[in-house]
Amino acid sequence: MNIVNLLGSPAAWSRSAWLLERVSRRLQAGGGHEVHTIALRDLPSDALLRAETGRPGLREAIAKVAEADVLLVATPIYKASYSGLLKAFLDTLPQGALRGKTVLPIATGGVAGHLLALDYALKPVLHALGARHIVDGVFAVDEQLAPHTTLGYVAEDGLVRRLDRAVQSLHDAPNWRHVRSAPPEAFALRALAL
Repeated sequence: MNIVNLLGSPAAWSRSAWLLERVSRRLQAGGGHEVHTIALRDLPSDALLRAETGRPGLREAIAKVAEADVLLVATPIYKASYSGLLKAFLDTLPQGALRGKTVLPIATGGVAGHLLALDYALKPVLHALGARHIVDGVFAVDEQLAPHTTLGYVAEDGLVRRLDRAVQSLHDAPNWRHVRSAPPEAFALRALAL
């Protein structure tokens, strides 16, 4: 199984990056999965803004998405929408680029009202790119991820349960059914060190 993580945060370390890392680790624990993380902030910004898809870096990122079976998309929500960095990258993908892929959107934001950005801003774009199996997204408000000096963040119990359900949904997705892997165990986010 080829899993690609898209990190749409412009910050080097963020709550959305932390959540993406935890879900990715959890999926890797099942074994037999190849995982690639694309931090969109590391792509050449001029090529991204001009949609110069033949440029090194951007070309490789688009190719990784094309090879993916599962796509984890993590983004902070700003002003009721996903990050401009993620928007710029999604705009470079060809029509149908997500056809046949299972997608899990993960987002963080300052207020609960930003949850709607998953359904009204991000999911329509993912559908337009051909994704037909989009697992229910996970949204976390900042206070559900308390900063921690050694762990990075500590997730609230309710958030941990939602992440558990999302991972289980990925394991139940059509393109996972043919993969033999260990059944997902309960999340232990509080025990994971950076």
